[in-house]
Amino acid sequence: MASRQKAPKNKAQDNPESDAPRPIVKPFRFGFLVHDVSRMRRTLFDEVMRSRGVTRSQWSVLATLSRVGRDGMMQVDLSRHMDVGKVTIGGLIDRLEAAGLVERRMDVDDRRARRVFITAKGFEVIAEMQKVGNKLNKSILAGVPAEHQRITEETLAQVKLNIRQMLQEQ
Repeated sequence: MASRQKAPKNKAQDNPESDAPRPIVKPFRFGFLVHDVSRMRRTLFDEVMRSRGVTRSQWSVLATLSRVGRDGMMQVDLSRHMDVGKVTIGGLIDRLEAAGLVERRMDVDDRRARRVFITAKGFEVIAEMQKVGNKLNKSILAGVPAEHQRITEETLAQVKLNIRQMLQEQ
């Protein structure tokens, strides 16, 4: 006969004199699931890219720059967008520039400002990142019907829009 383990007791229950309110726990897991899936996917992607000589910080910068088109991005905007400090982003860009993946150029409107651009070599790394991402997505989404994938993407896009609007209102 298997023995049963006793569940840990709630300290408030152990002390009948305690007036501490007991929280009502509702199983709302959306935020945790989004966070965990994102973190785990980044970890998988990171492992594959590391074997190709690209760190998470480096591919994060390249991915961010690739979304802004061919106009490059101001270093300060890049740090704000990635939610990292100016010094941190400066060091990352220095390393990416030394590797020939990005370059800094003077801004056409403000000669004091410099914009960060992806180089041809950087675009080659991005193409590899896209191949890796597509392969990972295929494996990650195995067994998930196409209709569920579509609904999930639409839902997450709407959630992102809602959050963006809420942040703009603050």
